Amino acid sequence: MSVTKTIDARDTFCPGPLMELISYMKHASVGDVVELLSTDTGSANDIPEWVKKVGHEMVGTEQVDGVWHLKVRKAK
Repeated sequence: MSVTKTIDARDTFCPGPLMELISYMKHASVGDVVELLSTDTGSANDIPEWVKKVGHEMVGTEQVDGVWHLKVRKAK
């Protein structure tokens, strides 16, 4: 799976990372995979909840050296 866009939201805090993801997803194409980089621990919960609510797909969640790598595929 290749990432279409990486959003670097490190060192920003809630709701910043989620708002950056929402803004990009409005213009992304169906099937695009967006990777969000965040140091805000709330993102690990907030992003998957939003993705489920709006009907997109979480395709990856991992924390590496204090940075969350959250991958979302636009489903509609």
